[in-house]
Amino acid sequence: MSQNSTLECIPAPRRKLVSTWATRSFVGLLFLLCVAGGVGLLGGHTSTAVSAKHGFHLSLQYPRTARPGLDTLWELKITHAGGFSSPITVAVSGSYFDLFETQGFYPTPSETTRDNTFVYLTFTPPKSAGTFRVMYDAYVQPYVSPDHLLAQRATVALIIKGHRLDAIDYVTWLLP
Repeated sequence: MSQNSTLECIPAPRRKLVSTWATRSFVGLLFLLCVAGGVGLLGGHTSTAVSAKHGFHLSLQYPRTARPGLDTLWELKITHAGGFSSPITVAVSGSYFDLFETQGFYPTPSETTRDNTFVYLTFTPPKSAGTFRVMYDAYVQPYVSPDHLLAQRATVALIIKGHRLDAIDYVTWLLP
């Protein structure tokens, strides 16, 4: 530099190794998120949980991962070889339904009650063979409160003649 330069007292920049690696790591993380989204890992996914006790077979399809505003599938199928001679009560963790905006249950329960833990849905026994299905038509609320973010644990239980015969525990993961 010449003697008349005003830049003589400014030291030459040194590359900071930490900031270089932080930038590379951040760009790498963004790349991995884009790839995960591109192959469908971040969208909604449905899982099935099954259980069989006391001659009843329960099969629950539920949202394993979901995002606000997306439709979800929640369907409980109950099978019993001898059919159903008395009302069927399905108990579901009450806080689980706080995640959803709903159009209702199909078929419509003949009675619905709730306590501090469960919503109890009582259905008239089907006249046909030994299979009963209940569907919940819903989508995840556009705004989900912070206490419902990430994992929402729930239980669905089968109650016949006042006796809890079987239950399935499951988890729905909410993604932002």
